Amino acid sequence: MSDARASRIVVDSDRRLAERIRGLAERRMVFFAGLPGTGKSLLAHQLVHVASGAGRQVHLLQWDVARPVFEVSPAGRRYPVLDGVTHAVIRRAAGLWVRDAVARWSARYGGPEHLLVGETPFVGNRFVELARPIDDRAEALLASPSCRFVIATPSREVRRFLEAQRERRAAEPLHPREREDAPPHVLRDLWRSLAVIAGGGSSTSPYDPAVYSGVYERVLRHRNTDVLGLDVVLPTEPVGDRRRTVHRRGRAPILGPSRARRRDRALVGDLRHLPGPGRAGCPVGTVRALRV
Repeated sequence: MSDARASRIVVDSDRRLAERIRGLAERRMVFFAGLPGTGKSLLAHQLVHVASGAGRQVHLLQWDVARPVFEVSPAGRRYPVLDGVTHAVIRRAAGLWVRDAVARWSARYGGPEHLLVGETPFVGNRFVELARPIDDRAEALLASPSCRFVIATPSREVRRFLEAQRERRAAEPLHPREREDAPPHVLRDLWRSLAVIAGGGSSTSPYDPAVYSGVYERVLRHRNTDVLGLDVVLPTEPVGDRRRTVHRRGRAPILGPSRARRRDRALVGDLRHLPGPGRAGCPVGTVRALRV
């Protein structure tokens, strides 16, 4: 492994975590599930570099990369981001696209050297369609043992660190992509809503990793899951812009809707047939989609 690549592998600070990441690098598809501010992007970044070092050809599926294409389409401009929250209609359109996109990826890249790494928040109906059993050509792929859904679960201490880091970077972003991250108040609101859904908490309940992972395990009861605890604050300064670094390397083609692809343009156009802004059925900033 080159010195440059080794400097980007920070999971070695936690031997147990490093072993889990190296095991995931042998899979066919790996999706990191969880709330914003739980370490999904860092873990995806680390998996990409570990897998690339092992000779895998890595492809990426990321909510923050796929979503803007729908938002800037002529139909999607009717549904802007409000207070840092993506409109429910945009979330639904992306969900309709993603399962077919996974199936098309598998058909095109069938060789064992290919690995799909995804970030799938699920909360607020962000790619939650991947967790639901649906009779289509993607279901067998998503239910296969070679496909893992990883629940990134920080300890209380690590979660406090991540929240403080998000507060700091919301005030002074290190790079343009950080401006698109969920604002700190959205992180707190999402956790409070999730605690209420869990049944034993309230809107004032502090973060509890057991409650958090338990809700996501219920959401993913039809999938092969791994709860990946984050108990150590990893040194992230050498990593920099995790998403941009991964893309620049040229080893991780991005799986996303294309403005030039006829099928995806038609799907974006279907937004016109969904409920308009402010109408019933378009809740903004909720976690109701976790009730699956």
